[in-house]
Amino acid sequence: MVALSENVALAAEPRRARSAPSPIADRIFHLSAYASALLVLLVLAGILASIIYGGWPAFQTFGPGFITSSAWNVGREEYGALVAIIGTLVSAVLALLIGVPISLGIAIYLTQLCPGWARRPVAMTIELLASVPSIIYGMWGLFVFAPLFARFVQVPVSNLVEGLPIVGTLLYAQVPSGVGVLTAGIILAIMIVPFVASITRDMLDQIPTVLRESAYGIGCTTWEVVRHVLLPQASVSIIGAIMLGLGRALGETMAVTFVIGNANRLSASIFDPGSTIASRIANEFNEADGMQLHALLALGCILFVVTFIVLIIARLLVRRVKVA
Repeated sequence: MVALSENVALAAEPRRARSAPSPIADRIFHLSAYASALLVLLVLAGILASIIYGGWPAFQTFGPGFITSSAWNVGREEYGALVAIIGTLVSAVLALLIGVPISLGIAIYLTQLCPGWARRPVAMTIELLASVPSIIYGMWGLFVFAPLFARFVQVPVSNLVEGLPIVGTLLYAQVPSGVGVLTAGIILAIMIVPFVASITRDMLDQIPTVLRESAYGIGCTTWEVVRHVLLPQASVSIIGAIMLGLGRALGETMAVTFVIGNANRLSASIFDPGSTIASRIANEFNEADGMQLHALLALGCILFVVTFIVLIIARLLVRRVKVA
């Protein structure tokens, strides 16, 4: 009876009239949002303009040969970006080949197979890897992982494949020191796993439960549910996560600088040292002057273009998946 009286009293109270929208406040909100979006574009344009301006003398002096040449001689003022470009692409591709299957496996395990009591601790542990500074990964890779990798992987594999065609070239280390392009790829794979796994897990969690329950109801196994229900539903988001990891791998600097060997030479073996665009800039930028500085800024411009191309490819893949 008391509750009924309270409801009647509340219903009897006059409702407050909705105040008319303020055109000034709406205009301020519109301008603020527009300015925020415009600020990002202006910053991006400023960064791009500055590196193009700084690197233009190198492009003007060396022409297309700057991209196709592997020479990098500071004393003779000879600079080429081919070694750094190939090292950047190869290490990033190796990171994807190693890290993406592991990330997908982690996401599937957390959403389909992991017990409820262990799901949160495992997920938090994976996400904590993303907060580790890149220089820590580099130091761990150089002082801990590289010696073990040289002793238990490079030396046995090199002895096994020495003299064999193709494989003997691809997996033979002339100096098994532990550092090299493959080592950089492995460290990069460890670094991108938290990003790809977390995004993929969130997307799999958002798939309606009725879809997987219907698949289980008609007799599908867990593999069939994952293959034919979950992955197709989350394919667009998974592609986005992979491209995010690729962008992280392409631009990583400190960790790669520690473990790639920083050698300016082309080698068919992924065990041999190499260099990336980011590692070369990090090693030489502080002492660079004159044409060397222009060449380093030109490398930064090339890295920007490569990242932009990756973004375009990601958009095209996402569009094709949506259409299909």
